[in-house]
Amino acid sequence: MGLEVGDKIPEFTATKDDGDDFHSQEFVGQKPLVIYFYPKNFTPGCTKEACDFRDSYEDFKKEGVEVIGISSDSVKSHERFKSKYKLPFIFLSDEKGNLRKLFGVKAGLFGMLPGRETYVINKEGVIRLKFNSINASRHLKQAIKTVKEMMNE
Repeated sequence: MGLEVGDKIPEFTATKDDGDDFHSQEFVGQKPLVIYFYPKNFTPGCTKEACDFRDSYEDFKKEGVEVIGISSDSVKSHERFKSKYKLPFIFLSDEKGNLRKLFGVKAGLFGMLPGRETYVINKEGVIRLKFNSINASRHLKQAIKTVKEMMNE
């Protein structure tokens, strides 16, 4: 079933691109989050999506929002991906698919690819946007729109 708009995200721990542990409770209650799940590092759509978020990262930071990318790629792969494309935000490795399962991210392309799904989560940890589209270029627009709505409340 998975998480839906209005649900509070559960606590979770994962490995960051630098090898350190990421604890969701260090962010929830502190700042809003944009968490996006994507299929694979270095593929055209995923690279475009990551670079879209990179190019708008300062706008998110100005609003106090942290961006987090999650895929099943290894820590080393995330490290190379971040370095090659100068990606300034956090990447989490979900090699066993536990985070996908926790959030309920649906597989894309008839179950052949890991899904592409973006969540905008307010400071209190409540999901304000759950957006699923294989079209990588639509995710940033949806995230920005939701963040702006949250900031104007």
